[in-house]
Amino acid sequence: MQSQDAAAQSPALSSPAGQAVDVEQAEAALVEHYPRLVRLAYLVLPSRMSRTRRVLTAHALVQRALPRGRSDAPLIPAQSAGRDGDPGYALVRLQVVRSALEAGLPLRRRGLPKRSQLPPLLPQVWGLTVFPRPGGADELALDQRLSALSGSARAAHALRGLERLPDADVRRVLDGAGVADPDAALAEADGIPDPYRLLESPEFDPCALQARPTDLLRRRRHLKAGVVGAAALAVCGALLSLPGDGWGADGPAAPPYAGNPAAQAALDPAKLTRVPDSVWRTSERTDFSVWPARGALTGDRALLRRALAVWARPGEGVTSSATPGTPTGGPAGPPHLLYAGTVDAARVVVLYDGWRLARYAEPEEGARGAALDLARVDGAGRAGASAVVLSRSDGNVRFLLAPWVREAGERDLREPDDGARELPLEDGVTGPFVSEQGREPCTTWNTLELTDGTGTRLLTDLGELVPARLTTGRPGEVKDVSGEKARRTWQPYACSLAAMRSAGVRGVNAWAYAEQPLPDGDGRARWLCTRGETWRGTGARVLAQFHSPGARYGAVAARAEDVPACGARQPDVLAGVLWKSAGGTWYLLAAGSEGVESVEATGGVEGRAKDRLLSVRAEKGARADLEGTLEDGGSVGGLR
Repeated sequence: MQSQDAAAQSPALSSPAGQAVDVEQAEAALVEHYPRLVRLAYLVLPSRMSRTRRVLTAHALVQRALPRGRSDAPLIPAQSAGRDGDPGYALVRLQVVRSALEAGLPLRRRGLPKRSQLPPLLPQVWGLTVFPRPGGADELALDQRLSALSGSARAAHALRGLERLPDADVRRVLDGAGVADPDAALAEADGIPDPYRLLESPEFDPCALQARPTDLLRRRRHLKAGVVGAAALAVCGALLSLPGDGWGADGPAAPPYAGNPAAQAALDPAKLTRVPDSVWRTSERTDFSVWPARGALTGDRALLRRALAVWARPGEGVTSSATPGTPTGGPAGPPHLLYAGTVDAARVVVLYDGWRLARYAEPEEGARGAALDLARVDGAGRAGASAVVLSRSDGNVRFLLAPWVREAGERDLREPDDGARELPLEDGVTGPFVSEQGREPCTTWNTLELTDGTGTRLLTDLGELVPARLTTGRPGEVKDVSGEKARRTWQPYACSLAAMRSAGVRGVNAWAYAEQPLPDGDGRARWLCTRGETWRGTGARVLAQFHSPGARYGAVAARAEDVPACGARQPDVLAGVLWKSAGGTWYLLAAGSEGVESVEATGGVEGRAKDRLLSVRAEKGARADLEGTLEDGGSVGGLR
């Protein structure tokens, strides 16, 4: 169904022509919607390019999409209908589509090529090839179908599915981007069946990348030649700079890694903060600051020095990662030591600087290769500071648990009636926890069950340093998943947690906000909203899911990112889905939360309900906009 964004676009269709957009307004729209614009450019670019070049070109096109100054050119209606009616976004989007179409044109023998047709100079990553995370067979099939389309048809498909524009607006955007026959592009795009649900896949996300090295032998030869040239330039530069006066580029700042007292203290193992074992029992705080130092290597000063030095300035041989929104610089002062020991053939050190966790790992045998992982944990309470990932090996995870955790177990969220498998604890470290999250088909979803003096809770591993807390209930009144009823609430939707991976999520709540009787006497369906809140406070991921009777899994009806819907600030939510009855009839079903008084569908399906449940006959593949009226007179758009 159409999203809240799409629903909000309708009034903007009447925006007056000639509306001016200045560069600051366009820049604000580009920064806010940068991932979506890059995804749009990536989808429109031809697949005959390598995946690395498509990624770099998509980023380059979006970064060059700003107008040079105030733009007084008349805005066509489709331009005015940007996200949330923002003409700045519409102007940037039009430029992205235009330049992506130009980039796909063949080079002519006569005349100079357009800038977008040339390989991008920036952004570049030396020595690496970068490409989006691979998807499954469905994503590969869609990419192959898109590669067979013309550039204008790919643009039409992306504007329909990614931007949720009606065909009339798609025609206007294509016409504004210089497409000679928009109707032919739309007709060609119609040849892709059921395409739009895959456009949000990581396969087509140029902002979530994997990296691999290029030709290493060729790089080594080039490096030798580069070192010789750099040495010659350095000598010349030193000779030229000798007679000058005044400050350098950094003014009176000390040289990098100079003998600054604070910097030296942060790298001194002797100054690490170590908390006694019993502090957490009497402290008013229950977070990482009261964890004691544990592990058999807490006295290994050489190991601790290496961990601190790598955190401050990781070298070329260090594999580094950080959750979204986590700064990667070293600590400002001596951090807090949480753990130093040997886990699964690796020496591991875990440090905490008041708002970040750092995990350093090096192989127990050999002196090459190290890993550094960083994660924000500011504001962590008792639940958020319950566990940290120590190691991952062959699908198994070991956690370091908070000192207040009494028992640990492994529980399959897909089997709520089964008991938990006990995890042994030794000095706060768990036995192997089987983590197969993200594998297809999804038949199990193991969670970490922890018991302390306040009760039991479930945490889920989302591939990051800190597992996410699972809760249920209406936003603002959530509770930990601690009983059979709460586990049954999560059962059909456990596999949807894969959509929350690698986003810096601190907790995911499941809220069953409506039940709906199905047409033709096919039983009752359940509507549920899952919201993943992040440690950084922005980028929350929201899924509206529909569970029909007898179905093993919930179906994702709508998804959005960084919206207030289904959260404590704005609990109201409305979503819809096309559903086929047992008799073969298609319906548009929609449901709103308790604050919704009426629901109206417009566009490809027309209908209105005087309560929060809508059921109206529809055609297969129909598209509609949803809008609900709230008890206080406000409105809520359908989640996309």
